[in-house]
Amino acid sequence: MTDAPEIHARPKLVGARIKRTEDPRLLTGSGAFTDDRQVVRALHVAFRRSDRPHARIRAIDCAAARAAPGVVAVLTAEDLADSVEPLVATSRMVNYHATPILPLARGKVRYVGEPVVGIVAEDRYLAEDAVELLAIDYEPLPAVADPEAAMLPGAPLLHEEAGTNVLVSREFKRGEPDEALASAALRVGGRFRMHRKTPVALEARACLAEYEPGRDALTLHSSTQVPGIVRDALAAALDLPGHRIRVVAPDVGGGFGGKASLHPEEIFVCAAARRLARPVKWTSDRMEDLAASTQAFDEIVDAELALDDAGRILALCADAIGDAGAGSIYPWTAGLEPVQVVSFLPGPYRIQHYRARARAAATSKAPAGAYRGVGRPISTFVMERLIDMAAVKIGIDPKELRLRNLIGPDELPYKVASGIVWDKSAFHECLHKACAAIGYDKLRGQREAARAAGRWFGIGIASYAELTGLGSRISVAPGMPINTGTETAILRIDSTGAVTAAFGIASHGQGLETTLAQIVAEHLGARFADIRIVQGDSAAVPGGTGTYASRSLVLAGGAATLAAQALREKVLKAASHLLEASAADLTADDGKVSVAGTDRSVTFREIARAVYSEMGRLPPDAREELAASKTYDPVFGTTTSATHIAAVEIDPETYEVRVERFAVAEDCGKLVNPLIVDGQVHGGVAQGIGAALYEEVVYDAQGHINTASLVDYLVPSACEIPSMQLVHVESASPTTLGGFRGMGEGGTIGAPAAVANAVADALSPLGVEINELPITPERLFRLIEAARAKANP
Repeated sequence: MTDAPEIHARPKLVGARIKRTEDPRLLTGSGAFTDDRQVVRALHVAFRRSDRPHARIRAIDCAAARAAPGVVAVLTAEDLADSVEPLVATSRMVNYHATPILPLARGKVRYVGEPVVGIVAEDRYLAEDAVELLAIDYEPLPAVADPEAAMLPGAPLLHEEAGTNVLVSREFKRGEPDEALASAALRVGGRFRMHRKTPVALEARACLAEYEPGRDALTLHSSTQVPGIVRDALAAALDLPGHRIRVVAPDVGGGFGGKASLHPEEIFVCAAARRLARPVKWTSDRMEDLAASTQAFDEIVDAELALDDAGRILALCADAIGDAGAGSIYPWTAGLEPVQVVSFLPGPYRIQHYRARARAAATSKAPAGAYRGVGRPISTFVMERLIDMAAVKIGIDPKELRLRNLIGPDELPYKVASGIVWDKSAFHECLHKACAAIGYDKLRGQREAARAAGRWFGIGIASYAELTGLGSRISVAPGMPINTGTETAILRIDSTGAVTAAFGIASHGQGLETTLAQIVAEHLGARFADIRIVQGDSAAVPGGTGTYASRSLVLAGGAATLAAQALREKVLKAASHLLEASAADLTADDGKVSVAGTDRSVTFREIARAVYSEMGRLPPDAREELAASKTYDPVFGTTTSATHIAAVEIDPETYEVRVERFAVAEDCGKLVNPLIVDGQVHGGVAQGIGAALYEEVVYDAQGHINTASLVDYLVPSACEIPSMQLVHVESASPTTLGGFRGMGEGGTIGAPAAVANAVADALSPLGVEINELPITPERLFRLIEAARAKANP
């Protein structure tokens, strides 16, 4: 008697390590970016940007520029006043002062790099030449470069109509923090500072507007993360119905939040194209990108943590000041970062008493906007430093202090002190697994040996939690009335059996063309190779917004699941007639529908041909279009958490910090593609290390930028980034379809705090605290010298 042959089911696509389908075109130079698009009779823009941090515009003499060779138009704010309405980022927050968003500075300039005049010429070289011929008469106004000084009574106002430079003010309180602080056995605190940084995406911003006079319609190709939001904003600014504006984000070379808002240049090229009835293109150079793109992470936080004699947290108090730059970005407002700092400051810890205030101050700098992590890198840095400072004071291991205070699995869902609800996440498990991955106990032994040899070697832990995949009940930006909590998927099978799936997201490096195809293929039963993902196009679905805030896989994945399941039912219904079997007896897999337990089957191509093309194959009631549209709303979103551990060594001669080891254990729910998740974590940690050690936008006291080139703005290279041990804790989310959680920003959230704690640990024998990032060699030198001087007066 022989054994029956073993039947192997096809491996599931969700959870498979599939190489990104985007990569062949991107790695062979076949990608199509905005600047690659060549159109007939295109004009090119160069901007005269403000070289003053704060000044009134007295007059602009454009005569010489208009007479320059190849110049088609020279446009100022006054020239566009009748055709472009100012946009305002609205919010329901009290104590919020909106500021207008315009294509060009009107009346005065508020930061170096603000566009003042746009010159449209036959090519970029001629436009740049004409820029030099402009004469602008400015009335200098006092610069407002320091956010704390900007908030003082009598400070020069950037926006007179607001009546204040404090554009946002918000407070949180729970319990009785003052009483808890007064009765605490232990208190630690300090002033924490994270300095301004900028995304530095591989592809700088670019936009190309094409105008159709016969329809009075515009198509904007832009390197944006948010084509739907940009389309809606342009419709308002230009007073056009949405169906006459299309915004396309083709291949986009990174965004990291810097391309997640509407920019003045996008408004300008559209207004100019409509005015001149010709295509108009602008591509940023790197200096423009560093000076005029949105910046982030510019926060000052005064914080204090109180604990009892058992090392359990009693209370947390904080005051955060965010440097908002020259005004709100659209649509996220000036409150985007500072309010999130205090919202997420309690982290995954059990804190009963909490008080925090967040303020956003207008200054003469480029507007502050989104950057990967948005506020949470700062809140994690502050909270995790406080935890380590308390551990040193108590005299226990930082891991143990975290375990005493992390919210336990039996306490979830848990409403933290700021009002955020953690649904379910593996807080404790992430800490234990990260320690196991890096060999924490052994590493501590190595640290003691290094210290005995006189080396500066340290270990740092950072645990955090964040909300991802936000649904319709929670605004991405505080009080923002725009709904960003739904996503639509439209699936179609054409007459050849090929599947097209359209979404409102806009991938710019996340691998969403691959992961969404995996989800569609699994739930529809189609072949992975037969699926085309359409994204980055405001015309793809009725109400898409884009990709930001770790939302796309959760929301688009949920919509894909629903639409694929609905379309599968239609496929099975048609196949049941062709196979003369009940739909309940059919299975769909790998592009084929089979009768269970038999060898009878029909392919998706054959089904599609029967539905659309062949006469008499199906009865009329079975000729239903093979298409489905579904919208998904996760309502509140879900919790993502992780623990990062860094090991660093400091060169005592150069004060260079080298990250020697790094481990991450993160809970991002059900993994669709672990290979892509690994890449996202690697990239996020690299940017987090950049924030911790290297990257800083520097303005002088008068508001002039000193880091407008990559000679001065330092980003880490592959040489500075260590190999990483990654652990995925697949704890399926109970609140999202498929159990998915967002994870695109996590690497940047945990890494700065872990590195800061590691450096502080390395220098603990000297009594040096690390409360300011980035930890440059110069800063480190001054801290160590001050500690030595204090120890040896």
